[in-house]
Amino acid sequence: MSHAPSRFHGIIPPLATPLVDRDTLDVAGLERLIEHVLAGGVHGLFVLGTTGEGPALPAAVRRAVVERTIQQVAGRVPVLVGISDTVLADSLALARYAADGGAAAVVAAPPYYFPAGQEPLERWCRALVAGLPLPLLLYNMPEMVKVVLGPELVRRLADLPEIVGLKDSGGDLETFAGYSKVVREVRPDWSLLIGPEQMLPQAHALGGHGGVCGGANVHPRLFVDLQAALERGDEARAVGLQQKVLALGRLYSVGTQPGRVIVGVKGALAALGICSDVTAAWFERLDTDHKARIAAIVTEIAT
Repeated sequence: MSHAPSRFHGIIPPLATPLVDRDTLDVAGLERLIEHVLAGGVHGLFVLGTTGEGPALPAAVRRAVVERTIQQVAGRVPVLVGISDTVLADSLALARYAADGGAAAVVAAPPYYFPAGQEPLERWCRALVAGLPLPLLLYNMPEMVKVVLGPELVRRLADLPEIVGLKDSGGDLETFAGYSKVVREVRPDWSLLIGPEQMLPQAHALGGHGGVCGGANVHPRLFVDLQAALERGDEARAVGLQQKVLALGRLYSVGTQPGRVIVGVKGALAALGICSDVTAAWFERLDTDHKARIAAIVTEIAT
């Protein structure tokens, strides 16, 4: 597969959502975080995804994140907005709000809570696309929604011109290879992005165009440099940078409970002085030892 830049490519961080408390956006923290990742050379921003705790945020906070992010970015990079929801009408309402604000595209995982088979998922996607005012990236996130967007389903959906790509956070490279085959054979205009950051090199080798890497909230330049090394075929440089990515990944094992990836990212952002480690979801709280371990990892990677 050609690695020529697609519509959305490179490193697009799934932006964390800085909070004052569970229901209040930290506006200054959001501003600092946006400037931090943009200074690292990222190629786009994805708000209200999993790392952004989109499903756990009040509707007013979701809209504030969309509005303030788009205003501050001011066209410097594309802004993608997560609209995953259990209710189709609510996904469409947020998509319209994002479109009115100037978002470049929306991203949607299948409705969660009630599991669905592949044929109902196809009907959901076609109904969603029919009402969208923006291009759509599909989002395979089986850990959270309990269903997989199978490659054959994605192939059937490739007849929809409104779909412009797919973000895969399933962690199964065989499935990713199936998506890559669909892109290669049917929709070479699509963007194919990997979620699990440790798989960025493998995804690139399979035809991926970049990554939606949570760690890029913390150290954006690391991931941007890795992506650049992969694109120019600098294997030695890529191997060295990948080792730092894996070392940064120790942030996600400091906590011991579900949600530890988000907790690790927010703990690192707190160590950097960007925002607090407050989460919207009901995750574990970091104690003094946890915070010290996270700060040490952040310092190590920075040097």
